[in-house]
Amino acid sequence: MKTETVTYLKENANSLELQEDLLVTKKGKPAYVVQSYSDYEFQQETLAFLKLIKLSEKSLSDEVLSLDDAFE
Repeated sequence: MKTETVTYLKENANSLELQEDLLVTKKGKPAYVVQSYSDYEFQQETLAFLKLIKLSEKSLSDEVLSLDDAFE
């Protein structure tokens, strides 16, 4: 991950090409992460998928219903 300052981001925002995520620092401390929209979409889809897995694991640990009970 490349690291740059807020000033760099302001000066180069129009011509920024993100090959990798960009860590933006403010007063020497990490403040923002800038990433391409396609990387952001992929990250959001991955998080949604992981949430679905977690929910399905939780539902498996709960009481299991028979088909008859489920459709009553």
